[in-house]
Amino acid sequence: METTSSAGKPDEPRTDEGMEADGSMSRSDSGSGDDYLDGLSSRVPRCPLTPSLSPQKRTTSQSKTEPPLLRTDKRTIYTAGRPPWYNVTGTTFKEAFVIGLCGGSASGKTTVANKIIEALDVPWVVLLSMDSFYKVLNKEEQELAAKNEYNFDHPDAFDFELLVTVLRKLKKGKSVKVPVYDFTSHCRRKEWKTVYGANVVIFEGILAFANKELLKLLDMKVFVDTDSDIRLIRRLKRDISQRGRDISGIIKQYNKFVKPAFEQYIEPTVQSADIVVPRGGENFVALDLIVQHVHSQLEKREITVRSALASAHQGQPLPKTLSVMESKPQVRGMHTIIRNKETNRDEFIFYSKRLMRLLIEHALSFLPLKPVSVETPQGGVYDGKRLSGKRITGVSILRAGETMEQALMAVCKDIRLGKILIQTNHDTGEPELHYLRLPKDISEDYVILMDSTVSTGAAALMAVRVLLDHDVAEDKIFLLSLLMAEMGVHSVAYAFPKVRIITTAVDKEVNDQFHIIPGIGNFGDRYFGTDAPSDWCESDEGMDF
Repeated sequence: METTSSAGKPDEPRTDEGMEADGSMSRSDSGSGDDYLDGLSSRVPRCPLTPSLSPQKRTTSQSKTEPPLLRTDKRTIYTAGRPPWYNVTGTTFKEAFVIGLCGGSASGKTTVANKIIEALDVPWVVLLSMDSFYKVLNKEEQELAAKNEYNFDHPDAFDFELLVTVLRKLKKGKSVKVPVYDFTSHCRRKEWKTVYGANVVIFEGILAFANKELLKLLDMKVFVDTDSDIRLIRRLKRDISQRGRDISGIIKQYNKFVKPAFEQYIEPTVQSADIVVPRGGENFVALDLIVQHVHSQLEKREITVRSALASAHQGQPLPKTLSVMESKPQVRGMHTIIRNKETNRDEFIFYSKRLMRLLIEHALSFLPLKPVSVETPQGGVYDGKRLSGKRITGVSILRAGETMEQALMAVCKDIRLGKILIQTNHDTGEPELHYLRLPKDISEDYVILMDSTVSTGAAALMAVRVLLDHDVAEDKIFLLSLLMAEMGVHSVAYAFPKVRIITTAVDKEVNDQFHIIPGIGNFGDRYFGTDAPSDWCESDEGMDF
């Protein structure tokens, strides 16, 4: 899926399920990626409303995510993260704000959508096009379409059932797959796009207001009103240059289908609109009003998680889903070395790796196994065990959780890996999701979620929520960490009681800076040998931004 910057310029995909370039990340196409992260920068200033660039040529439907990123020749810079969309119970609390854009063909709906995206300056915006949901044509309909005799502007041409299902899941924060419609061959492409992580969904289409179930999902309804002559001229230019059609066929189709459909099905729906925007993308006054309203609605939906976690579950017994490795002399000796502030980096890395390997081996014992018999080279039968599920996937919480990947790969052959980058916003104190890259079809896997330390549990809570949004079963998630605070253990277990929590040690306290006491220090800095500047530091769980 195509992912673009807040200025609407095309870029590489951003979440990668698969790690297919279909990715919140394939960005949400669950993101793409050859390199998961090259650099980070401070938030860019809000973009003013300015005339947009000329539209790109395209022959397929255009549903995509708009991540807050800048692209240079050498690195990718992610400038904003997604704040929590769930409460301390782990359930989705904040639905995406859905803006519906309706209007005649070539009225400028996509231009208006891009203008709104530019001016909003909020992270994780999804643009969902109704063009993606044309029905699959049978052979007879294909022949009619080739002759410009098929009515693509009639409500029956759209798969409203699929559209409502996709938009409802997006609104609830779930990962969804969106079809890609090819206007040249009049069929859906085999590969669908994965979309995830919407704070705002902009849904545009000629019949966006024509379905009652769709209308219920729209928080704001905008009708783009453009003169019919202008729309015809735009349609001619678009269909000739982008969809390979001849002028006589376009005019024939316009007079026979497009114009009558507008008068019968599209124009009457203006009565459902909250705002009518004459002249489309050139009406900056109307666009500013839309942006102001969306900002006010988003502010009302803001929630806090970390502070609530810090004050919850005090004095409660540790949950049954927690498994702490037995503190044998070997384990305690390694903890003594890595907790000692005088330990040099080489020894810190060596003994951390040893401890990680033991932790991974311990965690694998909790995976469900099924009995299996094999024949030995001597012709005998051995009754053994084998993983009862399809496969195991490892997901690390960047950056410190990435240090555990090597130990996981050492004991699990050909394991697939994913990455989640979560940072703390210094202004709000809340965790924010900045980057996501997950393997394809992760919903079928047992997932080992890795972070070096867990203090309040805010980052772990967000990472688990991301996995659940991608349809991973809660009881198939195993959270692994070298060191946890009791607060973090309680936070995760309270929100997700079926998640197995596995660690080598649990410390009782967390200080005012949410650091574990006595703790281990800044694991990432000690492991990678980095000294973060004052405005770029890493807490016990994830990076602060």
